[in-house]
Order: sequence, then structure tokens, then C-alpha cells
Amino acid sequence: MKKVNLLIVLGMVTGAGFAQDTLTISKNDLLQKVTENNLQIKVAEKSFQSAKADYRQSNALFLPNINVSHTGISTTNPLMAFGSKLNQEVLIASDFNPALLNDPEKTQNFATKIEVQQPLFNLDGLYGRQAAKAKMDAFQLQTERTKEYLELEVSKAYMQLQLAYKAVKVLEKANVTAQGNLKMVENYFKNGMLQKTDLLNVQVRMNEITNQLQYAKSNVQNASDYLAFLLNEDMTGKTYKPAEALDNSIAIESINTIISDARKDIQAMQKSSEAYKKLFQSSKFGFLPRLNAFGSYELYDQNIFGTSAKGYLVGAQLSWNVFDGFKTIGKTQKAKADFEKAEIETEQYKKQSQLELSKTNRQLLDAENKVNLSKLAFEQSQEAFRIRQNRFTQGLEKTTDLLMAETQMAQKELEHLQAVFEYNFTKQYLQFLTK
Repeated sequence: MKKVNLLIVLGMVTGAGFAQDTLTISKNDLLQKVTENNLQIKVAEKSFQSAKADYRQSNALFLPNINVSHTGISTTNPLMAFGSKLNQEVLIASDFNPALLNDPEKTQNFATKIEVQQPLFNLDGLYGRQAAKAKMDAFQLQTERTKEYLELEVSKAYMQLQLAYKAVKVLEKANVTAQGNLKMVENYFKNGMLQKTDLLNVQVRMNEITNQLQYAKSNVQNASDYLAFLLNEDMTGKTYKPAEALDNSIAIESINTIISDARKDIQAMQKSSEAYKKLFQSSKFGFLPRLNAFGSYELYDQNIFGTSAKGYLVGAQLSWNVFDGFKTIGKTQKAKADFEKAEIETEQYKKQSQLELSKTNRQLLDAENKVNLSKLAFEQSQEAFRIRQNRFTQGLEKTTDLLMAETQMAQKELEHLQAVFEYNFTKQYLQFLTK
């Protein structure tokens, strides 16, 4: 998990400020839109549909293969000519004349054939079908997990947008304070109570706040553009505005810290491992014989699409590939290695997920402590600025001390908002890890 640095609020990229068209949107609206429009979710759904299509192909294990063909030939080949007449049921006694048999006239034959092949016993195919089913289930679970992840990402982006707007307000307030201080110092300077350097320091501080405010406004557009990317929407000339403001406080909750096997991504890994297991079993049963039935219905005539002669053929074939140059043996060894690798990867993923969960749980405690300390620091900086401002008006404080107190107060408020953001996102991430 990557924490959002304070610099995201104050200075990612310079921009042109707020867009003219501002759209107010709630978090619930965003969550609904991301499920419908996000490109990453659409990619995951297409992967599932592809796996589903692979599974449907395995229906060939039970359903017949039917082929229809119509063939026309013209031949003087002795064997083909005699066979064609035989199929057309037009042979007469004179056709057995050796001279005609050895040197037949041109013979035409048109054949319409309907062929049916029906699998009866293919044990390796059954396990291959089960592997395709497990693979399809794995992609379905992964798609659901992708949706859960995008919900987390949208929630994070929404809070970033809230934080960006809050930072603008803080800096606008700091700008007002700085303008008040500048006006007061200018009056003191005109009355000869302060030196030119004091006035210049205040003006420099004023420029800094103006620059930071411009960066903060640019960051609002950056956060808005990222939300638009997640929603797959064109936000040219537009800016999102959160319907809910960023909270200044946090809600402490107790969250489970044990990884559940019911988590969608873990279930997907287990289904993937199951698919490799079925493929391994399928390759082992590839040594067994296969039994298939076949049949055909044939129509023959010397004219195109004619049906003067008819015949059928039915049968069954038991085939056994006894040795194929270690091809099947090597395929089985590879399937076994892939299955064992999948099991190891699943176990590694579960342990890595538990490690991430424990780490995030500690980060949540640290974030809670950071919120409390940053809140206290902000309150203390407010009081310190109030005291220094009063003393400055009485001529008891230096200009630099006042500027330092003012800078510290704005900085501590932004740090507190950042700490609240980090806690709320860490809590949601922890919930995501245990979902």
C-alpha cells in the first residue's frame, strides 16, 4: 500500500486552476458508475467470457460432430470409374468387360455425404472439461475481486479529491491571514516602526502562499481527472466536486486480522490450482484407450445433387495410442509440475496476504496515533500563532517569528488532514484485505 504524500496536495503538477464546469458527485454515485464503466472491469469480464467459451468447447465431449459435404468428380481412372458406377448402382454385365475395366470412358460421379462422429468413452476429455470449468470459475472470482479492488480505488480517489478541496480552503484561509499580516506590516513600515527587510519577508511569504494555492487548485483537477479515468468518462473542461466534505475526525473500529479463505482472490487461486490438478489427471488418463462411434449416409448420382443411389455406414472404433515417442509421458510430467507449482503459489499468496494484513493492521494503529498527535499539534500551532500575533501588534515579537508561526499553523492543519486521510484509507484497505 502506498501512502499519499503531502506533496500530492501541494504540488503534483501546475495547472490552470479550477475548470469552468464543476460537477458535484457523491461517493455512492461513483461506486455505481465504476462497476458499469471501468475499463479494467470490462477487461476482466472479457477474460471470464473467454474462459466460459473454452468451457463450452468441451461440450464436444458429449455432443456429436456432424459434417455434410457434396463432391463431384470426373475420371478415367479404372478403379475410380468402376467404384463410382458401383456406388451409383448402375453397373451392368458389359461393364465387366476387361477392355472397359482397363480403359474406361470418362465417368462422372456426384456424392452427397452426411457424417456423424459420436464420442463414447474419453476419460481424459472428462477431466479436461472439469479443468476448463475450474478455470472459468477462477476468472469469475477474479472479476468479482477486481470489482472490489476498483471500489477501494474509487473510494481512495474520492478521498484524495476531498483532501485536495480541503487543502484549497486551508490555503485560502492562510492567504487571507497573510494578506492581513501584510497590510499590518505595511502600515508599520509606513510609520517607520519596521525595517524594509520585515516588509520583504512578509511579501515573500505572501508569494509562497499564492504559489501553493495555485498548486492546490491544479491538484483538484488532477484528482478529478483520475476519477474520470476510473469511470471511463471524458472530463475535458470539467471538474468533479465531492458532495461530502472530508471529515476532520476518525471513527475507531475493530477489524478482523485473519485472512479468510472466502476472499475472492484466494478462491480464484484455489480454483486455478484445481484446474491444473484436473489437467494433470487428464494427461494421466491419456494412456487409456478411447471409444468413438461413427456413421455416414451417402447419396450418389452421375448428375449434380442427384440421389439415385443411397447407402449408409455405421461403426465404432476403439483406439489406443500405445507409444508416441514419450510425448504423452512428457505432457503428464509437465502437467504434474504445473499443478505442484500452482499449489505452492497459492500457499505463498495466502501467506503473503496474511503478512500484508498484519502490516496494514499495525499501520492503522500508527495512523490513529498520528491523527491524535497531528490534531494536538494543529491546536497548539493555532494558539502559538494567536499569542505571537497579539505580541507582534504590541511590538514584542519579530516579523520572522510571526511568519514562522503562521507557516507552522497552515502546515500543521494540512498534516492533520493528511493524517485523517491516511487513517481512513488504511481502514478501508484493511477491510478490503479481510473481505
